[in-house]
Amino acid sequence: MQITATEAKNRFGSICALAKREPVFVEKAGQIDTVILSADHYRALQANQNNTSLATRKKEFENEFRDWIAAQNSWVEKHGIPGADLRPW
Repeated sequence: MQITATEAKNRFGSICALAKREPVFVEKAGQIDTVILSADHYRALQANQNNTSLATRKKEFENEFRDWIAAQNSWVEKHGIPGADLRPW
């Protein structure tokens, strides 16, 4: 569900009850600003994040973006590092 910040302020109790069933996205100035979720859902997210090690996340990233990384490395090998010839003065 998506609501405005004013609605969240005016109906906070009912929004908290709703957040126990599903996340509530709070919009401010036309943009999603905050998400209200139940404590159980938050704890589950935290536990999930802690279970995924940095090495695992790095491996997943490298697998997902393998082609892009290879293209960037190839370009740098061919052309060098952009701006390497610039001087700071």
